[in-house]
Amino acid sequence: MAVVVDRLLTWSNALTVSRLIAAPFFFCALLGDASLLALLLFWGAVATDVADGRLARARGETSNFGGLLDHATDASFVSLGLFALAQVGRVPMALPILVVAAFLQYMLDSKSLSGRALRASALGRWNGILYFAPLGIVATRDGLGLAWPPDALVSAIAWALVVSSTLSMADRAWTLLRTLKEVAADAE
Repeated sequence: MAVVVDRLLTWSNALTVSRLIAAPFFFCALLGDASLLALLLFWGAVATDVADGRLARARGETSNFGGLLDHATDASFVSLGLFALAQVGRVPMALPILVVAAFLQYMLDSKSLSGRALRASALGRWNGILYFAPLGIVATRDGLGLAWPPDALVSAIAWALVVSSTLSMADRAWTLLRTLKEVAADAE
């Protein structure tokens, strides 16, 4: 039991959890017009997202659990931030809902709850990265008191992500159905 706990309580996982803890504060900062706080929380999240994986690899702390924790934390952070932006009309409400749905599909399809590593498609991987874009634009622009880029660009990026997320989820579902049919045909 101690070995399992030691494997979970790592410095890299602590960095990841710090991002998870920051997520509701980021949500509140975006809704409460606490622009500087939103800016600091966003860039802190980006820094910990870059650092946690590197630290895990350097310290030999990589694990399927760490990968799942990292992706779940990213999904939580971006979906809460996008829900805040949707509340004030800067992005469509469909985007944060799709982020949550895409992550759940990704997690369940990868069978990560049974300890397997997560499997991402190229489009899904790019979506995961680009979900941060509307948040970064708004947090940075507002935190620095800039007038550009406009909300219309943020909205356009968000709508493009709605389309690409829908396509990615459809592709993942189609691949799963095709695989299930092949397995059923082989079993006959």
